[in-house]
Amino acid sequence: MDTKKYEVFEKIVEYSSLTRAAEELGLTQSGVSHVLAALEEEFGFPLLRRSRVGARLTPEGEALMPRVREVLRSQERLEQAAAELRGLAAGTVRVATFTSVAVHWLPGMLQEFQALYPRVDFRLFNGDYHDVDRWLSDGSADVGFVALPTELRCPCTPLKEDRLLAVLPKNHPLAALEVCPAAAVAREPFISLLETSDDDARRALEAAGVTPNVRFTTKDDYAIIAMVEQGLGVSIMPELLLTGREDGVALRPLEPAASRTLALAVPAGDAAGPATRRFAEFVREWVEKNA
Repeated sequence: MDTKKYEVFEKIVEYSSLTRAAEELGLTQSGVSHVLAALEEEFGFPLLRRSRVGARLTPEGEALMPRVREVLRSQERLEQAAAELRGLAAGTVRVATFTSVAVHWLPGMLQEFQALYPRVDFRLFNGDYHDVDRWLSDGSADVGFVALPTELRCPCTPLKEDRLLAVLPKNHPLAALEVCPAAAVAREPFISLLETSDDDARRALEAAGVTPNVRFTTKDDYAIIAMVEQGLGVSIMPELLLTGREDGVALRPLEPAASRTLALAVPAGDAAGPATRRFAEFVREWVEKNA
């Protein structure tokens, strides 16, 4: 099956731009426009609306996009299965993840996995919890790192329990304590992630029966650390994310203790391609050995 036209369509949607899609695929913009026009003629309706701010799916295009991704993933699984029968581990694995895993786990994982399977390529999608759930749900990613509990309805394998810590300015009075009461943290000016990404801190504070005094909100994990360092407030963050970032802030365990469970989600389950299945198995082994 010739799936090139569907790949072009997916790239346009991913980048919201015909020009960016053309650059990524090594095609001319006119060539990408021709493929899109041919697809729209084949289906009998417009797939995208183009404007100065980019290309956006029409309602009809939105309805077709999951089916297009199914075709592309099926083609990849077919090619991976054929490669496996030839004794080769090959293919592309799309990995969705958030900052702490992307920074502290993935580089080491990918280095070791590539040494074993150099013919497997990777595409990495980095965002917050909400982004990861969306990429896994809509088929953009084959496998993803998630924090449990999750609303995703797919197999999720727990990997590691990751403590949540209070993040304080070095000279803050709470930094003098060995264990920091969550209620005391909630009373301070609190720096929070966006509502779609603050599951960890919210669960820790809800468990303590308190509501934070949120003064600042951001999507950037490391911006929070920098703001705490400057004395703008306090926060609650996962221990893995804070690795190597302890110099400018004080980190204290919470009372009551709180944590998140890092897990690996594979939406396709047993139907995932050989390269995806091998990577998922490797991730579990790598975390057990290294984390």
